[in-house]
Amino acid sequence: MSQHTQQPQFPQAPFPQAPAPQAARNGLGTAALILGIIGAFTGLFMILFWLAGVLGLIALILGLAGRGRVKRGEATNKGVTITGAVLGLVSLILSVVGAVVTFKAVDSAVDEINKATKEQSAEKKPGGGSADGKDKGKDKNQNLAADDSVVYDDDLTVTVSAPKAYTPGEFAIGHTKGNKAYTVTVTIDNAGKEKFDTAFVQVDARAGANGVKAEQIFDDKTGSGMFEGTVLPGKKATVEVSYDAPADAKNLTVEVNPGLDYDSSQWDLKL
Repeated sequence: MSQHTQQPQFPQAPFPQAPAPQAARNGLGTAALILGIIGAFTGLFMILFWLAGVLGLIALILGLAGRGRVKRGEATNKGVTITGAVLGLVSLILSVVGAVVTFKAVDSAVDEINKATKEQSAEKKPGGGSADGKDKGKDKNQNLAADDSVVYDDDLTVTVSAPKAYTPGEFAIGHTKGNKAYTVTVTIDNAGKEKFDTAFVQVDARAGANGVKAEQIFDDKTGSGMFEGTVLPGKKATVEVSYDAPADAKNLTVEVNPGLDYDSSQWDLKL
């Protein structure tokens, strides 16, 4: 009879298991890329500089945070993260450029508005003239005599001549039978540094003691009686304007307004 030896049984130790891989945390880099793209595109529109700045700042912060995750092995989208951060920085630069351009444009517009709304004051320049040709006192509210001139702050000079008797043509418009007609010469001398646009020049007249409106006469002899085009620095422009006046009128008051930002001046002309 054989005898078997029984071997003792020892429990086997379990084999160590590898930890389950964690999911990559790529959200910050992706968000940085999206915001960076939107911010850079928005920055191309200068007026939206503030929005580009906000989006760019957020994209830059998220991009840097996402880059930290990549270094720690928590994220795998290194390229996306870096691109998002760079686009965020570009958005910030565009926002600064947009702010500078916008503020300069607004400042320039305000200057133009102030310039347009500022009235040009005038000084009297008598026809006979003093040594310097100017009366230093402000006479813009006083009537001027024939051949007197007014000189505005921008060196624009306006002169009105003495009236001359005038016989309207057969088909003249604006002349009343029994009235008299007179022609005056209006001269604009541009001694300033910028060209002068005559589009807004207005010339009106009143006649007689009661100051009734003197109708402008239009015919083939005097033309339109209106300034046209621009007057370059150092140049002059002259027109003849004809007016209808009552037969007993002793004076003709001519008022000239060079433009919207100028004071009107008046000439009291003896008939």
